[in-house]
Amino acid sequence: MKIERVELQEILMPLKSPFVTSFGRQEKKVITIVRLHSEGKVGIAESVALAFPFYNEETNGTLWNIMEEFLIPILLENEISHPDDVSSLFSHIRRNNMAKAVLESAVWDLYSRINNQSLSRALGGSYKEIDVGVSIGIERSIEQLLTVVGHFINEGYKKIKVKIKPGWDVEPIKAIREKYGYDVPLMADANSAYTLQDIDLLKELDQYKLIMIEQPLAHDDIIDHAKLQAQLSTSICLDESIHSLEDARKAIELGSCKIINIKVGRVGGLTAAKQIHDYCASKNIPVWCGGMLEAGVGRAHNIAIASLHNFSIPGDTSASNRYWNEDIVVPEVTTIRPGVIEVPKGDGIGFELNEQVIRKYLTREVSFGAKSKLGEEEAV
Repeated sequence: MKIERVELQEILMPLKSPFVTSFGRQEKKVITIVRLHSEGKVGIAESVALAFPFYNEETNGTLWNIMEEFLIPILLENEISHPDDVSSLFSHIRRNNMAKAVLESAVWDLYSRINNQSLSRALGGSYKEIDVGVSIGIERSIEQLLTVVGHFINEGYKKIKVKIKPGWDVEPIKAIREKYGYDVPLMADANSAYTLQDIDLLKELDQYKLIMIEQPLAHDDIIDHAKLQAQLSTSICLDESIHSLEDARKAIELGSCKIINIKVGRVGGLTAAKQIHDYCASKNIPVWCGGMLEAGVGRAHNIAIASLHNFSIPGDTSASNRYWNEDIVVPEVTTIRPGVIEVPKGDGIGFELNEQVIRKYLTREVSFGAKSKLGEEEAV
């Protein structure tokens, strides 16, 4: 494959309702869409970078800078025989995993389309359909939380993930269990909001039989998580701490977690996600696919990676209408029955861009040809 043209588009999409976590409130999301052209086909991907460096160090601004100055020139200057090559081509650039991932994911989609196969098949996926859960932010009150949880239970989602933070933890979880019982598959996501000084509080959550507590301690920690896991009966799941296969290996060897959340953007692309999946499978560590408020393109890539066999816990890839009044893909991502999404069989990600929606929310775009490093930017 020789990449002939790279196009970047930035859109600003309003969420259906605000999404609140321990590190902030989002009412809209800036999304970067990548299109790669080669052999008459177009591969597409969507960045998960946020407008603020609170989840990790990247932002939409750093994403564009790294792609324009470093990553896109590398893609345009090199022949690619397989998408796995991209990780090697980018390997000398430290971190910036979300910038790497969006380009590498677009290469995977392009490769799959050129070879007339689904992205799931190209990755080695075996599931024809996947169970999915839903992520619920921090609500205004426990009563509001219970209403939202009840709505998604009625919609049949296979896992309910609830965001927690200091002051919003034991009582919300207790209320959910008291109202809906212990048959509801429930987990808590702390987004690094606690320290080991909160160990007694976190141990209180053991009584509520959660599937897991996700990333309770620091975003870059695996040592204290091992100390915490030794004192909890509830499984710890690591998210922000896992940026690579090496991070996963070290965390598992230390006993820092019993479950790992794999996010394609966080680990640098689909190749790295697959490597972590395979290693975890060899160590009997279940994995699942986390979400970053993706629109339809990002959801499609998540569906494809979640078709691999060790994704045994429902991920966050809910239907498009969970977050968006309208999506950037056609058809929109929907469930085929409650809590279940079909893995697309069509070429690539199995979805096409909804150009009308993209133009509606477009804020800027730029394109790069094989002989152009700086690109031609159009103000919108």
